[in-house]
Amino acid sequence: MSPANISFVRLTSISLAELTAHMNDPRLAAHMPLLTKAWDDETAAQFLAAKEACWQRDGLGHWAFLNHGRYAGWGGFQKEGDEWDFGLVLKPDCFGLGIAITRKALAFAQADDRMPFVTFLLPPSRKKLGALKRMGASFIGDVDYGGEIFGKYQLVTDIPG
Repeated sequence: MSPANISFVRLTSISLAELTAHMNDPRLAAHMPLLTKAWDDETAAQFLAAKEACWQRDGLGHWAFLNHGRYAGWGGFQKEGDEWDFGLVLKPDCFGLGIAITRKALAFAQADDRMPFVTFLLPPSRKKLGALKRMGASFIGDVDYGGEIFGKYQLVTDIPG
């Protein structure tokens, strides 16, 4: 596999069919406790509308991630109260791109004055947390989100240069 060539585009540039197929991959549900039903194009359209509303409200939201121009997954920053939470949902054949995408997103966060820190909510099924800890994220505690328990981590981004 050639080295990653990651770009971020608006999530609305991905077809409903591609997003629906991605979200119906059964391997995703293992780490997404809030993914409780199959998606159809209507579900995908509602999801896209909700994510676009975040862009309109907050000036930032989720992107589609491309690797060499091909859809690899989606994620980005979503405002939760006064905090910016980073999420990442990759296609299974792109799981190995997570660190490269996260590093690029965190570079964006470091350059954005709105984000002195970012948070990550991880389900209990996520056991491999070494990369997150190596980046400097600290465990804050367990939180209830949508009726499910997630481990909350925080990473300071406004590091003096």
